[in-house]
Amino acid sequence: MDRRDFLTSSAVVGGAFCIGGLLGFGAAYLKGKTHPEAGKVWRGWKKGQFQVHFIYTGVSESAFYIFPDGTTMLLDCGDHNAIGRGPLAVPVLPNSKRHAGEWIARYVKRVNPNGADVDYMMLSHYHSDHAGNRAFYASKDVRDGKDYFLSGFSQAAETLRFKRAIDRSWPDFSDPLPIPDDFDSGVVGHMKRFYEYQMKHNGLEVEKFRLGATDQIVPLRGECKNFSVRNICGNGRICSEEGTVTDLYAEKIAVEHPDSLNENGMSLGMIISYGDFKMYTAGDFSDSWKLPDGSTYKIEDSIADVCPRVNVAKINHHGHYSMTPKLLKVLAPRVFVSCVWDQLHNVAPVMEMCTDRSIYPGERIVCPTIMPAERRAEDAGASWLNDVAPSSFEAGHVVLNVEEGGKEYSISYLTADDESMIVRSVMNFTSEE
Repeated sequence: MDRRDFLTSSAVVGGAFCIGGLLGFGAAYLKGKTHPEAGKVWRGWKKGQFQVHFIYTGVSESAFYIFPDGTTMLLDCGDHNAIGRGPLAVPVLPNSKRHAGEWIARYVKRVNPNGADVDYMMLSHYHSDHAGNRAFYASKDVRDGKDYFLSGFSQAAETLRFKRAIDRSWPDFSDPLPIPDDFDSGVVGHMKRFYEYQMKHNGLEVEKFRLGATDQIVPLRGECKNFSVRNICGNGRICSEEGTVTDLYAEKIAVEHPDSLNENGMSLGMIISYGDFKMYTAGDFSDSWKLPDGSTYKIEDSIADVCPRVNVAKINHHGHYSMTPKLLKVLAPRVFVSCVWDQLHNVAPVMEMCTDRSIYPGERIVCPTIMPAERRAEDAGASWLNDVAPSSFEAGHVVLNVEEGGKEYSISYLTADDESMIVRSVMNFTSEE
């Protein structure tokens, strides 16, 4: 049987599969036996583990981080009219009776070791699928004499208590160019109002993302050996580990004098390290433009200059025309994770590059929160499908769990159809792979 047949049969037998040789599991589960955690309720977090929960709603991108000491961060919490995409929509789960911000908050409370308290919240960039907006919301009321919309982060804050917010352009929203309040269905005005209200009534602290910093997003609840978060990109600039800053848009602004810039290129990004383990995440970081010589400049080629090799990489821009060969060669991840809310995510050209062994050698697996049936039918027979996790054929929450010290990690799929937190599959890896 070929590799695709193996993965499919392994997923079917017992509803789970395991890749790798960790903890003595590998040899048995390569033959299709059920992983011990399959079919059980998610085991939760324990001290010393680093976890990232990529939360599926079918509407937005959102990831909940638990540091080894129990410090937590919600990175993005969006809401927008994804159902309005019609045939391009993916399943909205658990259902459309609640908006994404509420589903996300309920998920966070189930896995958060600190209940409703969340130490950090971060917005990667000002797009509604990452933040919420003033045009698509669960409800609207008047607070302190002003309209207040429950959408994305603001709806989640009805359940969760955020202590500190990190924003790319706080406090004047003009870096590198002024951003109007009505941008993208009012997302900027929406976030301004959210920050204002939460600072006044709930003690939220808001600060600007500090490019190059390793002391801004830090463990707050205890000692965390060999754990760090390095801020590598934001507001169209990137920073090397040595502190060298490159402004990707400076010349474009000076020559073209644009009124606005591609918001995706403003995305915040980090490298997270835990012992031998490394992870890359950078919002929707992608943009390109024509140079005077007629060639195309892609900003992801520049971010490759400040990145190390990683074990896990979140795919930029939901896999929609992103991830250049240069960046892929540098990152060379064993595992890709992608947050999906549309049929146009993880498009074939991106998947072909991510799985191309001529760009970098070795095994890898792509773990989207969903790889819908329509996409699989459209791309039937494509070789890159061999490297897509079969558990993504049904929507699911994707959980990265890095064991204490960072030598071992796993990817689990949890059911997104309901709130049962049942484990559907587990894949184990070592950081040396």
